[in-house]
Amino acid sequence: MTKHTIVALVEDRPGVLNRVASLIRRRSFNIESIAVGHSEQPGLSRMTIVVDGATTAVEQVRKQLDKLIEVIKVTDITEGRIIARELALIKVHATPSTRSEIIQIVDIFRAKIVDVAADSMIIEATGDEEKIDSLYSLLKKFGIKELARTGRIALLRGGTVPE
Repeated sequence: MTKHTIVALVEDRPGVLNRVASLIRRRSFNIESIAVGHSEQPGLSRMTIVVDGATTAVEQVRKQLDKLIEVIKVTDITEGRIIARELALIKVHATPSTRSEIIQIVDIFRAKIVDVAADSMIIEATGDEEKIDSLYSLLKKFGIKELARTGRIALLRGGTVPE
Protein backbone atom coordinates (compact mmCIF):
# COMPACT_ATOMS: atom_id res chain seq x y z
CA MET A 1 0.00 0.00 0.00
CA THR A 2 1.36 3.35 -1.07
CA LYS A 3 0.11 6.91 -0.90
CA HIS A 4 -0.71 7.95 -4.45
CA THR A 5 -1.06 11.55 -5.61
CA ILE A 6 -3.55 11.86 -8.45
CA VAL A 7 -4.06 15.16 -10.26
CA ALA A 8 -7.25 15.70 -12.26
CA LEU A 9 -8.11 18.65 -14.46
CA VAL A 10 -11.90 18.94 -14.32
CA GLU A 11 -14.64 21.25 -15.55
CA ASP A 12 -15.47 23.91 -12.98
CA ARG A 13 -19.14 22.95 -12.50
CA PRO A 14 -21.36 22.03 -9.55
CA GLY A 15 -21.40 18.33 -8.66
CA VAL A 16 -18.04 17.37 -10.18
CA LEU A 17 -16.32 17.01 -6.80
CA ASN A 18 -19.17 14.80 -5.59
CA ARG A 19 -18.96 12.54 -8.67
CA VAL A 20 -15.19 12.15 -8.33
CA ALA A 21 -15.36 11.43 -4.58
CA SER A 22 -18.25 8.97 -5.07
CA LEU A 23 -16.35 7.06 -7.76
CA ILE A 24 -13.33 6.70 -5.47
CA ARG A 25 -15.54 5.71 -2.53
CA ARG A 26 -17.32 3.04 -4.61
CA ARG A 27 -13.90 1.49 -5.27
CA SER A 28 -13.41 1.27 -1.47
CA PHE A 29 -10.53 3.72 -1.34
CA ASN A 30 -10.12 6.09 1.54
CA ILE A 31 -9.43 9.63 0.34
CA GLU A 32 -6.65 10.84 2.58
CA SER A 33 -6.92 14.38 1.23
CA ILE A 34 -8.54 16.21 -1.64
CA ALA A 35 -7.79 19.80 -2.59
CA VAL A 36 -9.58 21.65 -5.39
CA GLY A 37 -8.99 25.09 -6.83
CA HIS A 38 -8.99 27.07 -10.06
CA SER A 39 -6.32 26.13 -12.57
CA GLU A 40 -4.37 28.21 -15.07
CA GLN A 41 -7.09 27.46 -17.64
CA PRO A 42 -10.37 29.42 -17.32
CA GLY A 43 -13.35 27.16 -16.58
CA LEU A 44 -11.17 24.31 -15.32
CA SER A 45 -10.21 23.32 -11.77
CA ARG A 46 -7.30 21.22 -10.58
CA MET A 47 -8.01 18.45 -8.08
CA THR A 48 -5.19 16.92 -6.09
CA ILE A 49 -6.32 13.65 -4.55
CA VAL A 50 -4.25 11.53 -2.17
CA VAL A 51 -5.35 7.91 -1.78
CA ASP A 52 -3.73 4.92 -0.11
CA GLY A 53 -3.69 1.74 -2.16
CA ALA A 54 -1.91 -0.75 -4.37
CA THR A 55 -0.59 0.69 -7.63
CA THR A 56 -2.72 -1.58 -9.82
CA ALA A 57 -5.93 -0.69 -8.00
CA VAL A 58 -5.15 3.04 -8.11
CA GLU A 59 -4.52 2.71 -11.85
CA GLN A 60 -8.04 1.26 -12.20
CA VAL A 61 -9.47 4.24 -10.31
CA ARG A 62 -7.49 6.60 -12.55
CA LYS A 63 -8.96 4.93 -15.65
CA GLN A 64 -12.49 5.16 -14.21
CA LEU A 65 -12.00 8.87 -13.43
CA ASP A 66 -10.85 9.40 -17.02
CA LYS A 67 -14.25 8.14 -18.20
CA LEU A 68 -16.20 10.85 -16.36
CA ILE A 69 -17.42 13.46 -18.84
CA GLU A 70 -16.36 16.45 -16.69
CA VAL A 71 -12.84 15.10 -16.23
CA ILE A 72 -10.47 16.49 -18.86
CA LYS A 73 -7.25 14.79 -17.75
CA VAL A 74 -6.14 12.49 -14.91
CA THR A 75 -2.54 11.72 -13.97
CA ASP A 76 -0.96 9.71 -11.16
CA ILE A 77 2.13 11.81 -10.37
CA THR A 78 3.28 9.66 -7.45
CA GLU A 79 6.40 8.40 -9.21
CA GLY A 80 7.23 11.76 -10.78
CA ARG A 81 9.52 14.47 -9.51
CA ILE A 82 6.95 16.53 -7.65
CA ILE A 83 6.76 19.55 -5.42
CA ALA A 84 4.11 18.87 -2.78
CA ARG A 85 2.95 21.30 -0.10
CA GLU A 86 0.28 21.58 2.53
CA LEU A 87 -1.07 24.59 4.42
CA ALA A 88 -2.05 24.40 8.08
CA LEU A 89 -3.60 26.89 10.46
CA ILE A 90 -3.00 25.92 14.09
CA LYS A 91 -4.66 27.74 16.99
CA VAL A 92 -2.58 27.08 20.07
CA HIS A 93 -3.24 28.01 23.69
CA ALA A 94 -0.77 30.74 24.70
CA THR A 95 -0.08 32.48 27.99
CA PRO A 96 2.31 35.38 28.56
CA SER A 97 4.86 32.88 29.90
CA THR A 98 4.64 30.51 26.88
CA ARG A 99 4.45 33.04 24.05
CA SER A 100 8.21 33.43 23.60
CA GLU A 101 8.74 29.65 23.40
CA ILE A 102 5.93 29.35 20.83
CA ILE A 103 7.47 32.18 18.79
CA GLN A 104 10.85 30.41 18.80
CA ILE A 105 9.29 27.16 17.55
CA VAL A 106 7.36 29.06 14.85
CA ASP A 107 10.57 30.79 13.70
CA ILE A 108 12.48 27.49 13.48
CA PHE A 109 9.79 26.11 11.15
CA ARG A 110 9.64 29.33 9.10
CA ALA A 111 5.95 29.58 9.90
CA LYS A 112 4.00 32.78 10.60
CA ILE A 113 1.93 34.02 13.48
CA VAL A 114 -1.22 35.40 11.84
CA ASP A 115 -3.31 36.18 14.93
CA VAL A 116 -2.65 36.88 18.58
CA ALA A 117 -5.39 36.92 21.22
CA ALA A 118 -5.27 37.12 25.01
CA ASP A 119 -5.25 33.32 25.38
CA SER A 120 -4.20 31.99 21.97
CA MET A 121 -2.15 32.40 18.81
CA ILE A 122 -2.87 31.21 15.28
CA ILE A 123 0.09 29.90 13.34
CA GLU A 124 0.19 29.51 9.55
CA ALA A 125 2.59 26.89 8.24
CA THR A 126 3.32 25.61 4.75
CA GLY A 127 5.51 22.71 3.77
CA ASP A 128 5.46 18.99 3.28
CA GLU A 129 3.32 16.81 5.51
CA GLU A 130 6.25 15.81 7.73
CA LYS A 131 7.07 19.45 8.47
CA ILE A 132 3.45 20.19 9.42
CA ASP A 133 3.30 17.02 11.57
CA SER A 134 6.55 17.97 13.36
CA LEU A 135 5.37 21.50 14.08
CA TYR A 136 2.04 20.16 15.34
CA SER A 137 3.85 17.69 17.65
CA LEU A 138 5.95 20.45 19.20
CA LEU A 139 2.95 22.73 19.70
CA LYS A 140 0.77 20.01 21.27
CA LYS A 141 2.32 20.53 24.69
CA PHE A 142 0.86 24.06 24.79
CA GLY A 143 -2.63 22.81 23.96
CA ILE A 144 -4.07 22.82 20.46
CA LYS A 145 -7.42 24.60 20.34
CA GLU A 146 -8.11 24.11 16.61
CA LEU A 147 -6.38 22.74 13.54
CA ALA A 148 -7.20 23.15 9.83
CA ARG A 149 -5.11 21.50 7.10
CA THR A 150 -5.55 21.76 3.34
CA GLY A 151 -4.18 18.38 2.40
CA ARG A 152 -1.53 17.92 -0.26
CA ILE A 153 -1.34 20.01 -3.40
CA ALA A 154 1.32 19.08 -5.93
CA LEU A 155 2.88 19.93 -9.28
CA LEU A 156 5.53 18.16 -11.31
CA ARG A 157 8.94 19.83 -11.17
CA GLY A 158 10.49 21.95 -13.91
CA GLY A 159 9.56 21.38 -17.52
CA THR A 160 7.82 18.09 -16.82
CA VAL A 161 4.13 18.02 -17.67
CA PRO A 162 1.63 15.33 -16.70
CA GLU A 163 0.98 12.79 -19.46
